[in-house]
Parts: sequence; structure tokens; C-alpha cells
Amino acid sequence: MDTPRAGQGQNLFQKVWKAHTVRTLPNGQVQLFIGLHLIHEVTSPQAFGMLRDLGLKVPYPHRTFATVDHIVPTDTRAEPFRDELAQGMIDALRTACKEFGIAFFDLHSGRQGIVHVIGPELGLTQPGQTIACGDSHTSTHGAFGAIAFGIGTSQVRDVLATQTMALDPLKVRRIEVNGKLGLGVYAKDVILHIIRKLGVKGGTGYAYEFAGSVFDAFSMEERMTVCNMSIEGGARVGYVNPDATTFAYLKGRPYAPQGAEWDAAVARWKALASDPGAAYDDVVKIDAAEIRPTVTWGINPGQAIFVDENVPTVEGAPAEQKAGVAEALEYMKLPAGAPIKGAKVDVCFIGSCTNSRISDLREVAKYVKGRRVAAGVKALVVPGSEQIRDQAVKEGLDKIYREAGFEWRDAGCSMCLAMNPDKLAGDQLCASSSNRNFKGRQGSPTGRTILMSPLMVAAAALTGQVSDCREVFEVEAVGTD
Repeated sequence: MDTPRAGQGQNLFQKVWKAHTVRTLPNGQVQLFIGLHLIHEVTSPQAFGMLRDLGLKVPYPHRTFATVDHIVPTDTRAEPFRDELAQGMIDALRTACKEFGIAFFDLHSGRQGIVHVIGPELGLTQPGQTIACGDSHTSTHGAFGAIAFGIGTSQVRDVLATQTMALDPLKVRRIEVNGKLGLGVYAKDVILHIIRKLGVKGGTGYAYEFAGSVFDAFSMEERMTVCNMSIEGGARVGYVNPDATTFAYLKGRPYAPQGAEWDAAVARWKALASDPGAAYDDVVKIDAAEIRPTVTWGINPGQAIFVDENVPTVEGAPAEQKAGVAEALEYMKLPAGAPIKGAKVDVCFIGSCTNSRISDLREVAKYVKGRRVAAGVKALVVPGSEQIRDQAVKEGLDKIYREAGFEWRDAGCSMCLAMNPDKLAGDQLCASSSNRNFKGRQGSPTGRTILMSPLMVAAAALTGQVSDCREVFEVEAVGTD
């Protein structure tokens, strides 16, 4: 870590925070106005119940948008769902949205999908907003220069009732990644490397500002992948300053400003970017060339190694990490000190709010075309939204995946957290493009997860084991100088 830079200017976090501050509360927290509130079927029904109990309305229903994603079956959308609880949750959300006047992107609407996928693709997510959602990975939206964070059910209630909530102020760490990414290195590898380097608690109390030539050249979807996992590094917020790439992505989207309002909006958004002389509480610099395809070996996203490295040993771990390493090795059943490459996989999952966008699906399809999933491996591709699904079908990507032996599914969270029928069984090992490898995360209390980029998942699917995508495929250059 470098010495924090002094300066008189403001960073984006400070500008947006100040613009949305209602007042400072006696306990030191800030009452913050929430510009955009996103809800789904898991954390909102209880919040609506609290409103009814208190006799409260939603005063700004036009600032809240709902969808259904976590509990939706991806193999069939026929209702009623086999899971009665899941059916009850979607029914409760439909009823509440109608009662309180909230826009709901329901199944078969053409706009349903994972909440952190549809917000950006519909143009709801915009620079300079404060965005809250009852979901940990709300930090995804920070890719647009927004201050976005996950909240709990009682806070969902607060935002519904007042359009504000109380938050502790945050420090800001600038993470610069400069240089050229190597072959087979994607945005997922970048964020896994950052979390490995700084730790899963390294961002506690911080907002992360991602910067440098790598982020400048990243597409919006690549930026979303990195911001999505900020929370896995302990940061409450992760963001990238808005620029021409941001504006080009948003232009023409359904909820983006139109006509003359567009030009005025872009002028405002440009002014939000961190000032050249902005001060930061901490600055971290990373050389892009040091990052190689990365996979997790343990039970949190910080327990990661390059695919050509060996699984750690308890003896070789720092004293404060020995217990955690021992626990992870016992659960994951991976031989200590052995190469991670070659570990047999049972399931391969491409999807989640981290890596289910059209660019992810195009990239993998390019390499799996004409090849076959290994015998005995179950491989799923789950688009992040109905729009992505339809676009992929239009481009023939679904056919490529099916012919390669992948299961092509409908939009939803799927096997990321398995609040739906897509679950691991027993101690199956899953190569996953999702964001969490916690114990039991994918539906089985003994199921095991290895996080990696979508192309690394594809490499595992075709070989039946953890593999280096650079060896399985003739990988083209990604990243920039």
C-alpha cells in the first residue's frame, strides 16, 4: 500500500455522499437519501408486512423497482412452482407491488432477471445515484459511478417508508491496476486477485475506488464484475468513475434520460468523477502483469491462488491463518501442497450476478463451439436476464452451448446460492463463475465451490477437472496496455 495522496479536490464518493446527505444523526451516522431502491422476492415481503403493521405507505413508489430472481426455477417457469415457499414469495411480491404502486418486472415480462443485471441493462442504474437493495452484491451498480450497497430487511422497510436510511460514513481506498493483463486473464481474475491481496476483511469501513489503465479500458460489464465482488473484500461500496464508456452504455436504454435531458445528464455525470487532486485514505497499486488466471481453493473468496500454483499447507501459512487454512482444507478435501490443477469437478456453472451477461456468454461460446463437455460433468449456462437470454438465442449462442453438452437455462440466480432447484448434491465439487464459495453456499451442506472466470469454468467443463484455460484453448488477448 502506498502513502495516501493529499489533495484539495473531492473523490466521487465524497461528492455523491454529500449530495444525498439529509442530516447527521446524534450517533454519528448519516441519514442518506436513496435515489434508487431495487427489491426482489427474498428480503422485501417481510418489509412490506412491517409497513402494513405500521399503517405506512410508500411515498416515492417511482424510485423503487422490483423483480424476481433468487427463487425462480431455471429449468421450467410453469406455475405453481414445485416449491410452495418459492411460489408464496413471488405471489407476495406481486401483491405488494400492486398494493403500493411499484413497478414489477415479472416472469415473461421480457425484463425479468437478476436484480443487479436488469438495473444496468434497463438504464435504471446511473452515475451519481445512491442505490440500495436487500442483497449483498448491490455494489455491482458502482461500476456506473454510483454509491450502491446491500441492506437488510429492516432497512428495506426504512427505505420504502422514508426513501432514506442511516449509514456510517466510509473511508475511501483507491485501487489502481495498471499495465497489460496476460492471456486468459479476465475481470474475475482481477477482483479475485485484489481480494486475495487485501483480504476478505481488508475493505471493512471502506469504499473502494477502482482505477488505472485496466479499468479505464474495461467494458461496463467487466467493471460490473469487479464492483460486484467488492463486498467479498469487506468493502461496503465499490465504484469506477463514470466516463465515455459509461455514457455509451447507458444511451438509449429505457430509463436513461432522453433528448435534451441526455446532454444535461452527461454534463452532470462528468462532474462527478473524482477530481485530479482528490484525497484518499489509502492507495493501493497493482501491476496487471502479475495477475494470472485465478481460482479459489478454500471457503472464502480470499482463499485464492493462481491456477498454476499449489494448494496451501497449514505449515506454510502465517500463524494467524493456520486455523482457517486447516478448516478450509478439511472441508474442501483438496490435498495440501498439491496442484489445484487437475482437481476433479462434478458440476460447472456459468451464471450469477457476477458473470451472466451477454459478453460473458459470447466469450465462452467462442471457445466451446464444436467441443464437448466431459463425460460425467453437469454443466449449466444461466443467462442473467430475459433480455440476455433472448439476445443470446438471437445470436445462436444457446445452440452452441447445447451442442457442446451444456444445459441452457432461463434467467435467474440459479446455482449461485441455490434458493431454487439448482443445487449441488453431497460433496460435489463445482467450478463456478459466481461470487461466493462459502460452506454449503450452493445448496448442499457438504457441497464444494471453486470460483473462477467463465472461461475457466468452460475449461473445467470440457476436461472434467480444474484446468488452465490458456492450455485448453487458444486464448486471444484480453485487457489493454
